[in-house]
Amino acid sequence: MSEESRLADLRNRIDDIDMQLLELISERARLATEVAQVKGAYSENHGYYRPEREARILRNIIEKNKGPLSEEEMARLFREIMSACLALEQVLNIAYLGPEGTFTEAAALKHFGHSVSTTAVGSIDQVFRDVEAGACHYGVVPIENSIEGVVNHTLDMLINSTLLICGEVELRIHHHLMSRAGSLDEVTRVYSHQQSLAQCRGWLDTHLLNAERVPVNSNAEAARLAARENGAAAIAGETAAEFYDLKILVTNIEDEPDNTTRFLVIGRHDTMPSGTDKTSLLFSTPNRPGALHQMLACFAENDVSMTRIESRPSRQGMWDYVFFVDVEGHAKDPKVAAAIAKLKSCASMVKLLGSYPQAVL
Repeated sequence: MSEESRLADLRNRIDDIDMQLLELISERARLATEVAQVKGAYSENHGYYRPEREARILRNIIEKNKGPLSEEEMARLFREIMSACLALEQVLNIAYLGPEGTFTEAAALKHFGHSVSTTAVGSIDQVFRDVEAGACHYGVVPIENSIEGVVNHTLDMLINSTLLICGEVELRIHHHLMSRAGSLDEVTRVYSHQQSLAQCRGWLDTHLLNAERVPVNSNAEAARLAARENGAAAIAGETAAEFYDLKILVTNIEDEPDNTTRFLVIGRHDTMPSGTDKTSLLFSTPNRPGALHQMLACFAENDVSMTRIESRPSRQGMWDYVFFVDVEGHAKDPKVAAAIAKLKSCASMVKLLGSYPQAVL
């Protein structure tokens, strides 16, 4: 068989597989519409969107993936299929910390897929308000960065909000220097969010030491400003460069290659166990020696692994603090339930913030 004939045969086989994929995806979509009919009695959105089921599906796909596509790429493809099928049942509206082109928008689309409606808002407070009021089904907010640490504003909002955490997203952060300028020599000013400037400090000190560094509210805002000014550049993600028609002068200028930001998905309803879950809660301690040790012992004694702890002023009194804790497992798991019950018996206050599937890739 000649090379041309072999190539034609391979292309014909690909065409056949494409038709099989089309039929299978269409059948999945038809089944999704039947699911919507069965769930027609439900008026609330949690009857349609099931984060624990999506997480189980993606983990199963990743486990059975034999390549050559990577686990991350395969998960992305299936997430988009699920997103499109869910949209036949209900198009979700997702609030996120804007403007367009931010990493928070990228996190929202990574978690929900592109078949949702997104609403960019100007503050973390507004994300919470829009979801609480029912203007949006869910919200996505940043909670911590692997280099710069926790986002205190999000923690403060969780203290008094009635919303629950129902998912998390981990997004590898790649910072790019973008501008209308043709080279680094023309750059005299760099706009970016304060955290992004900090995450790229080493690169800036080496390559743009004399350029003015101007912190702004978001990296998307930085890109917008850079698109309007001669000699200005922005540090932002690839989406911002596309949205504001900027040239990427240098890619991946973050000082730490494993720079990752974790985002929370917040909603009005709780999430059922997925099998690989995380629970977030907060508590305050009585003012007595060893009180914090006693609280944390509740988890150790019940064999519950704690993955994070943060403290924040409670705003209820001077030097009064609340502690935010993440543990492995769902609140319905016997060990986690026992630990929380024990904690409630000795803490001044305990608030369950939500149990949710651990981030999938």
